[in-house]
Amino acid sequence: MSTLTIRLPADQHERLKALAAARGTSLNKLFEELSTKALTEFDAETRFRLRAARGDAKKGLDILDRLDRQHFEGRSGK
Repeated sequence: MSTLTIRLPADQHERLKALAAARGTSLNKLFEELSTKALTEFDAETRFRLRAARGDAKKGLDILDRLDRQHFEGRSGK
């Protein structure tokens, strides 16, 4: 495990401590969770962009349109 030192404005530091306390976790664990989320999002975007570069734009847009329709139909109770 590595050690990371960061500089934050005092008010931001206090708010992050309050967030960690509200979640019942340590500040260290909070940063671990936030960094994991950020890296997961970055990895997903990177994979998507690589696939998009190799793929068929029309087919990809058709899939997204179908997903949108399914999502909105599911929300309206149809």
